[in-house]
Amino acid sequence: MRWIHSDSVITCDHDGRVENRPSRQWVTVTGVPVLVNDDPEGRKIIACPNYGPTIKPCTKTLTVRVGYSDWVRVDGHRVVLSHLEGFTNGTPPGLVKHTVRDPAQEFLGADR
Repeated sequence: MRWIHSDSVITCDHDGRVENRPSRQWVTVTGVPVLVNDDPEGRKIIACPNYGPTIKPCTKTLTVRVGYSDWVRVDGHRVVLSHLEGFTNGTPPGLVKHTVRDPAQEFLGADR
């Protein structure tokens, strides 16, 4: 599993892109700040194509289910890893997820 940073590509199941905003700027991978726990939650999703009269597109990430390191921490916050998975606010509720499409780095990894 790879560390996730602000240039990593996280998308909803429909291909909308999550806006990454790292809360800690001082730990980086190839000069790009890593994401830590809670960074992927409550983030804006851009360009989700899932919309229609009774369909709500994904516009925000919700709670992360898996994807935080059990061992690696930055300032007490768990590092986000490439097996990240959580829900979005899109329809159908409780079924649409956000996941890592591309970690955008191959240098730094962790087992958990």
